[in-house]
Amino acid sequence: MPAFEFVRSSYSGGNAGQECVEIARNIPGTVAVRDSKKTRGPVLRFAASVWGPFHDGVRAGTLR
Repeated sequence: MPAFEFVRSSYSGGNAGQECVEIARNIPGTVAVRDSKKTRGPVLRFAASVWGPFHDGVRAGTLR
């Protein structure tokens, strides 16, 4: 399996210590998310088909 190629979210701040996420979309059908401060930590993997609704729910504040 190819390695994920993470990029920092455009919504993340540039200051160290802030809440930042990195997202990888280079693997077909998969979106991977990790904490930019803990790059060796866990990676959340989503099917591409559920990423959009999940992302929209987070942005709208409707996920609990």
